[in-house]
Amino acid sequence: MIEATLARAQAGDGEAFRELIDPYRRELQAHCYRILGSVQDAEDVLQEALLAAWRSIGRFDGQSLRAWLYRIATNRCLNYLRGESRRPQPGGLPGQGAGWTGLGRSDEPWWLEPYPDDLGDLAPGPEARYDALESIALSFVAGLQHLPPQQRAVLVLRDVLGFSAAEAADILGTTQAAVNSALIRARAGLRPDRDPHDVPVPKSPAEAAVVDRFVSAFERFDLDELVALLTDDARLTMPPELAEHRGPHPIAGFLLESHSGQDLKLLPTRANGQPALVLYLPDPSAPIWRACGLIVLTLRGNQIYALTRFGDRGLLARFGFPRTLPRG
Repeated sequence: MIEATLARAQAGDGEAFRELIDPYRRELQAHCYRILGSVQDAEDVLQEALLAAWRSIGRFDGQSLRAWLYRIATNRCLNYLRGESRRPQPGGLPGQGAGWTGLGRSDEPWWLEPYPDDLGDLAPGPEARYDALESIALSFVAGLQHLPPQQRAVLVLRDVLGFSAAEAADILGTTQAAVNSALIRARAGLRPDRDPHDVPVPKSPAEAAVVDRFVSAFERFDLDELVALLTDDARLTMPPELAEHRGPHPIAGFLLESHSGQDLKLLPTRANGQPALVLYLPDPSAPIWRACGLIVLTLRGNQIYALTRFGDRGLLARFGFPRTLPRG
C-alpha cells in the first residue's frame, strides 16, 4: 500500500505525496517548534521543508520516510538559525523607573511563542528521555533556545524523539562520535527545570482547582489570594518584552495595577500541555470584549511557579479564540 502510494508520488501525484506526509505533519511541526521556539517560524520552515521534500521525492530511496522527512526539516531549521539575524530585535527593558520591586531582565528567549497543542498522544522512541508532554512544556522549549543550534538539534533528536545515535548522525550528516559529543554538552547545558513529580496531573481536579483559584482572585482583584497562590520564587515574563517580575507581591501587584478598574474575562485553554487563560478586556467604545492576550501557567504543587503572558499578535486564532466577544 505505502509502496504504491510512494510510486504515485514519485511519478508526480501531489495527492499521493500529501497522503504520505500527512501522518508526520503534526510531529514535524512540533519538532520545528522545539528547535525554533516560535510557532510562526516553525510553520514557515515546515512549509519550506515539505516543499523541498516534494521536489526531491523522486530521489527518496524508500528506506525510512519518517527519518528522511526529519532530515529535511531539521536541516531547514538549522539553516534558518544560521540566518536568524533577520529577526527584528526587541527594545530595552520596559517599566524602568516605574518603582516596581522585583523587576529584572528576563533570560527567556524574546521570540518564544505558546504552542496550541499538548502532543500527549504522540509516543517518543524507546531511547527518549522525555515524554511528549515534558518535551513540549514552555520552560523546556525556552531552555532549548539557550543551546547552540547543533546541540539543540541533537538533544531533540536523541532525548525527545528517541532516534539512535546512528539515525541522528544520518539525519544531521555527521558522525556518531560527533552526535554523542554534542549530546553530552547539550545535556550539561540544558538548564534544570522544576521537579516534574511536583506538577499536578494535566487536566486533573488538582490542576483545575489551582487555575480556578487564580481566575477567581484575578477577576475579584484579590491581592492577598493572588500572593498566596504564587510560590516564593515565582516569576512573570512577557515575551517579547525583556522585563521579568519576580516574587509573589511584585507579580500580584503588577497584574492588578495593570488592569485597575477594568472588568476581566478569563477563558480557559491549554498551551504546551499546560493550563492557560485567554484574557479579554471590555472595549470602552463598544459593547464587546476584546482579546488582550494569553497567560500560560506553570504549576508547582498547589501553587503557581511561573506565569508567561503573551500579547495577542495574532496567536489567539491558533487557539480557536475570536478577537472579540459580545458583552451582555
